[in-house]
Amino acid sequence: MDAMIPFQDLNLLPNPPSILISPKIEPKTEPVELPLPVNPNTNEDSVQDISSISPVDESDVYAEFLRISQMFHSAFARQMSRYKDMAVVEPNSLSIVPLPEQNAISMIVPAKHKQMRSAEMVRATGLSLPEERYFRELVRKTRLLYESLRIFLIREEERGGTGEALGLHPGARKRADMKAANAMLPRGMWLNRDKRIVGAIPGIYVGDQFFFRMEMCVIGLHGQVQAGIDYVGAARSPNREPIATSIIVSGGYEDDEDAGEVLIYTGHGGKERHVMRHCVNQKLEGGNLALERSRYHGIEVRVIRGIKSDRSPTGKVYIYDGLYQIVDHWFDVGKSGFGVYKYKLLRLPGQPEMGTVIFKFAAELKLRPMVARPKVNPVYTSLGFTGGCLGCTCTSSCSIGCHCIDRNGGELVYDGNGILFRGKPVIYECGSSCQCPPSCPNRVTQRGLKSSLEIFRSKETGWGVRSLDLIRAGEFICEYTGIVLTRQLAAVISMNGDALIHPSRFPHRWMEWGDISHIFPGCVQPGFPSLPPLDFALDVSRLRNVACYVSHSCTPNVMVQVVLYDHCNVMYPHLMLFSMENIPPLRELSVDYGVTTEWSGEPLAIDCK
Repeated sequence: MDAMIPFQDLNLLPNPPSILISPKIEPKTEPVELPLPVNPNTNEDSVQDISSISPVDESDVYAEFLRISQMFHSAFARQMSRYKDMAVVEPNSLSIVPLPEQNAISMIVPAKHKQMRSAEMVRATGLSLPEERYFRELVRKTRLLYESLRIFLIREEERGGTGEALGLHPGARKRADMKAANAMLPRGMWLNRDKRIVGAIPGIYVGDQFFFRMEMCVIGLHGQVQAGIDYVGAARSPNREPIATSIIVSGGYEDDEDAGEVLIYTGHGGKERHVMRHCVNQKLEGGNLALERSRYHGIEVRVIRGIKSDRSPTGKVYIYDGLYQIVDHWFDVGKSGFGVYKYKLLRLPGQPEMGTVIFKFAAELKLRPMVARPKVNPVYTSLGFTGGCLGCTCTSSCSIGCHCIDRNGGELVYDGNGILFRGKPVIYECGSSCQCPPSCPNRVTQRGLKSSLEIFRSKETGWGVRSLDLIRAGEFICEYTGIVLTRQLAAVISMNGDALIHPSRFPHRWMEWGDISHIFPGCVQPGFPSLPPLDFALDVSRLRNVACYVSHSCTPNVMVQVVLYDHCNVMYPHLMLFSMENIPPLRELSVDYGVTTEWSGEPLAIDCK
């Protein structure tokens, strides 16, 4: 892309330059968030019901039926996998054109009820800025739906539900991350299934972070639930040779050497699950052969690193670090004394900084801020509206039936980690008038910041805000505060050009959080408790906090959720900022201000940066 584009979305990072292209299953297993069994007879190029990955303990008959079904699908796929030259899809068209046109623009269309991963390989190049925004929004909404569905299933499981309302098999694996993906797959909501993307995937940026491998499968970044090497098998490849598309590096092999820009990656096989040491020699087959063939043809691979993180619900976060070229491979004796295949990968130039580098720098910045960055910008605090309110009489943590819970429609608002289940017109938290302890799960926003926020000078937006921590989707960030002004006072002060924030103009982005109506039409967003129009303004020209430096975007990663806890006046609620996606460290925060020309709420034509 042209690096001189004057306006760019806050969440839009440079698209990696297009590179070259051209073009039995024993996966290289990497440690995952929870142990997942692997059937070595399963064809990696086929996509089965995710629940079938789990061990079948219901009966031997069902297990045998599952095994035979998998063999049938595998054999049928081999008979039908006859492909010619690789191709891309032109925008606004369904026509196919030859792939070698490096300046072609490709259009990736979500799969339509496919149960098989396509082996047709394409490359996305020459995307315009509107197309970049389109695919970023498509990925963002897909991830938002996945996370909303995962949280919904967790709540259903806590209530004793099985997920049958979403069409899930009663015996399906009970992990919510896999059940969420299972519910989306037959509805055609997985991305990039009708084309196997080689290289950079539109809408996925270097530095994007994930908590679950299933989420990477849903968006098409890495299509293996457990295998560390994702590839197109020889039987389905256009030139009858396996081609690798992505790898995951998470410290599961003792012979791996990771220096960031240079990576020595060990092939799959030769060891038992959950054991780092090898016990037999590796073979040049499956993913190993695919990496060797990718090196021969000069095909780059996507590299995802898995690192430990206490901010992740699984204890690990997966970070996409960009494209790497395989420049060498050899057979060597490993540390355990057995033969291993090694591959040397070099990171391609011209890409944004690696997400793992930023992640580690942010952690160092928290521990030693004056060493890592001598100059620290100040963070301001401000005032709010206070008053009395009748609270609950709970002597322990509040639960269903509590007075405050009833005011929220009779359901819990947050999970045990303080993650917002779904957005509401207004949330009533327990406050100073309540008798429940400070550890009550209905007290989240009043506990203050969990993430270390930094105000910095942004080249695109002036002042901006970013976090030194990984922020989870649905996590509280901070409050938007200032001097509260009535409508009449705001009209007078605005004449002097002072900076005013009008809460009524914030779009209802809270309606997007937790919305699974695309999958479950009966699950609509709550309209209770209701909230009248907010007829006040915040003056942030004299007293303000860090939130007023958060920049505007039409595709934000932060939303405004109205909360009450220290008073009951719904005309003057607290404006709380929550994340709408997993936000990596040092990535700029953005919110949709719904900018208007005047108090009436008429939209103002602006450039959404």
